[in-house]
Amino acid sequence: MLTRRALIAAAIVSSLLTVPAAAQKYPDRPITFIVPWAAGGGADLASRLFGAALERELGIPVNIINRTGGNGVTGHYAIASAPPDGYTIGMATSEIAYLKTTGLSDITPDTYDIISTILTFPAGITVKTDSPYRTAGDFLSALKSNPKNTFTASGAGTGGSWHIAIAGLGKAAGVGADHVRWVPSQGGAPALQEVVAGGITTFSGSPGEAKSLADSGRVRILALMADERSAAFPDVPTLKESGVNWSFTNWFALVAPKGLPPDVRARLVEAGAKAHVKPEVQDPLKQRGFNPNWSGPEKAREFALGFATSTRDVLADLGLAKQ
Repeated sequence: MLTRRALIAAAIVSSLLTVPAAAQKYPDRPITFIVPWAAGGGADLASRLFGAALERELGIPVNIINRTGGNGVTGHYAIASAPPDGYTIGMATSEIAYLKTTGLSDITPDTYDIISTILTFPAGITVKTDSPYRTAGDFLSALKSNPKNTFTASGAGTGGSWHIAIAGLGKAAGVGADHVRWVPSQGGAPALQEVVAGGITTFSGSPGEAKSLADSGRVRILALMADERSAAFPDVPTLKESGVNWSFTNWFALVAPKGLPPDVRARLVEAGAKAHVKPEVQDPLKQRGFNPNWSGPEKAREFALGFATSTRDVLADLGLAKQ
């Protein structure tokens, strides 16, 4: 016959077994938050704003680590290869949708547990202030009337998001995906300096990156590659307003290694959603032309897979699709 003490012990053990171990303790130590790009860029900024709010929600340190190299492969692989225990997460950028297409890595959106999108932001057309192109219409007319390689563009490496953006514009405008000669760069900042110096015709990256130069009168943002105008740039028209049916929305997403325990995943979704709506996250992102967007896991995965399909088509037109 069981003693009263034994019965109590058995009841305690039974109650513990009914609660998953991960849910009892997660998180009980610091979380590493990997950013696959250098400090000072858009992904780093968004990660630090969101990471600070997530830290407060979870009540433990969230340490931002920049792991750069390989056009984003190094950092994205570091997230994917970590133990799926919720203690390594990261800010994936849209590169995860086409790294496999370009042959740089086997990484795809399905490599990760995607927790949610964090933000979206459109590409744009930014030129030097004293360029002959005063409007999007001027730019598009000149693009169509000049031979291939007359115009140059930059903003990222070959086959990167902003290369895809300008190639898609060329295709939609009827001049071909490779009509504008692409000049690889290490990111938006050096590309914009080349625009200011007159070394290249246009920066095709995020208008948010060009905002400070536009505010100081050194560059002019002619158009957004978006479905509608941005509150951060109310006077800048979309390409569609100029008759070119092309938009390109870049994005960042909160991800973790594939195979998270369900309760850990649910905790990250819950805490992440609460952190994301904080004014200290939303306001600075909006001021820089980003669109804060918390979609949740299912919609985020669907969006990423759709993005992989659309970018594959443009990369194939450029001759850069390897798989």
